Amino acid sequence: MNLNDLSFFAQAVDCGGFAAAARRFGAPKSTISKRVAALEAALGVRLIERNTRHFRLTEVGQAFHQHARAALIEVESAREVVQQRLAEPSGTVRITAAIPVVQFQLAQHLPSLAMSYPRLQLQVHATDRFVDLVQEGFDIAVRSHFSDLPDSGLVQRRLATEDIVLVASPGYVRSNGAPRTPHQLSDHAGLLVSADATTWHLRKPGAAPVVVSPRARMVADESVTLLQAAAAGLGIAPLPAGFCGRHEAAGELVRILPRWKAGQVTTTALVPHRRSLLPSVRIVLEFLEERLGSRPGIVSETG
Repeated sequence: MNLNDLSFFAQAVDCGGFAAAARRFGAPKSTISKRVAALEAALGVRLIERNTRHFRLTEVGQAFHQHARAALIEVESAREVVQQRLAEPSGTVRITAAIPVVQFQLAQHLPSLAMSYPRLQLQVHATDRFVDLVQEGFDIAVRSHFSDLPDSGLVQRRLATEDIVLVASPGYVRSNGAPRTPHQLSDHAGLLVSADATTWHLRKPGAAPVVVSPRARMVADESVTLLQAAAAGLGIAPLPAGFCGRHEAAGELVRILPRWKAGQVTTTALVPHRRSLLPSVRIVLEFLEERLGSRPGIVSETG
């Protein structure tokens, strides 16, 4: 049985005649009539009694029409299933990011993305070395940076911007007291991001910026090391708010001068131009934009 003929028959019945069905299909009336006749011939029964004045279903035609409509609905449902599967993101998306970015920003979110799209395979490469996306075949690089990234010919999509806050362990505060003004930080042990970064530039809404120089207690250009050192009670560290959230919730870190910020860090996704058009890459970018931009302590600046 020809499904097209089944559709012509159902439409003719629903429209109340061949002429009306022909207008809906945009086909000649004779074509609709011939296709229904072919269906009747294939079945060996008369489905419709028709003449110049009457168009009505036979008894068997009425029963057949009910099943025909149900069958056409199932066919449409089957087509939609195929279209949805074809539209579903699939394939491999390779992501590279620095180790702290993977640990503190991606690790908690990417499993949810993978569960939502079973045909999508994520490959995450955590490294602190420079990665050439095009040469090494990566789809996305997620990078955190304090100043604008240079124009590299890659698509740049800002995911989030978050504050740099000052944190220390409760034990450090008990032993050394908590500074009440930025200038008192010069009497405290500072955990610095580099040997050259001996000053902190602090800002607070409604107040003039303040530059302070804590006593250098430890230098590390890697955020996890500074985080662990602060949690161990070694001193006060300037860290992205998102990195500190779980440690603060666990009572391992507390904010120092909470209304003052030591700058901002931006998280940006970099994508080669051609790969940015892939549905699988787009869905990953949109997911990261939503999840990273909604983390506590982050002001979303998507773009």
